[in-house]
Amino acid sequence: MCLLENLTVHLNNEPIYNIEYSDDFQSLKECIIKLGYKNRKICIVSESNVASLYMDAILLLLEDCCIRIVSYVFPEGEESKNLDTVKGLYEKLITEKFDRNDLLIALGGGVVGDLTGFTAATYLRGVDFIQVPTSLLSQVDSSIGGKTGVDFDSYKNMVGAFHMPKLVYMNLKVLNTLNIRQFNSGMGEIVKHGLIKDSGYFQWLKSNQERILSKDFNTLYEMVRRSCIVKKNVVENDPTEKGERALLNFGHTLGHAVEKYMNFEFLHGECVFIGMLLATIISYNKGLINNQDKELIFNTIKAYQVPKLPKDIDIEKVVAYTKNDKKVSGDKIKFVLIKNIGEAYIDTDVTEEDMKKSIFELIETYEGDNK
Repeated sequence: MCLLENLTVHLNNEPIYNIEYSDDFQSLKECIIKLGYKNRKICIVSESNVASLYMDAILLLLEDCCIRIVSYVFPEGEESKNLDTVKGLYEKLITEKFDRNDLLIALGGGVVGDLTGFTAATYLRGVDFIQVPTSLLSQVDSSIGGKTGVDFDSYKNMVGAFHMPKLVYMNLKVLNTLNIRQFNSGMGEIVKHGLIKDSGYFQWLKSNQERILSKDFNTLYEMVRRSCIVKKNVVENDPTEKGERALLNFGHTLGHAVEKYMNFEFLHGECVFIGMLLATIISYNKGLINNQDKELIFNTIKAYQVPKLPKDIDIEKVVAYTKNDKKVSGDKIKFVLIKNIGEAYIDTDVTEEDMKKSIFELIETYEGDNK
């Protein structure tokens, strides 16, 4: 067991919770006891695939550090991220007589973390929860910052709340169980961090691609920690997304639209990659970045096997989906573009034609790659 150096997330300059890094789950028990949950009830929330890998071990590990421990497992996949699943969890908590002093633990990826956090924010007007992210994407993004929520009628994260966890505990060894597609999906948010905030980090990612893809432990630790620092700093400066935090939506406006259009057949991180490629094209077409930077971004992203858009994609429909995005203010879309690698800004003048042109050009780029 190795508990690595942690990070502390602050709110109004006060420490709120730690991000703990380890190479196993053993120290989770010690962390929970230190937080004062020894005489509380605990409910571990997970999805079926993750639960099959880790639930029994976590239940055994924590059984003597609380007065009662139960679990709630729902079917894996984005289709479970809805109010019906939340209702089932409410019913479980009510049946088990959970009160405001008890604790939820989110064991899984972004779907589990978002849904558990939303339940924690709304059950009895708020109970404590802990994030134990098991996907790369959730470790570097969704577990940090207190954004919670569920999808509603296929609109992604339309219902939600801000509710900070009491701890984020990362066992980095779980990344070895991810298939290449899930791992590459997580890289979408990681590359995004470099593009919007840290050009040096982006260059480091480019230089270390081989070690990253081979899942070298020390490289992954440095990568995850550096991404968490970017996310932590942005969240601390703007905890409820009134300004700077919106930069984290780089690639998400069209990415979410593609995700919905594809009926969630593409993973979230894959759609973020596609959205970043489209935002890069728009940035280039507006004269914000040069062709060298555009090509560098494209070549870096290509290493992660991003799925191609279908040739017959309904571009009009994809762009129409952006109108239902949470980032729309009035009739203006807050679209994140980049001025330079490592420097992003919010642009409210991106038009439907800009978006349509970018999709067309990306498909043309795919065609050129095949020639």
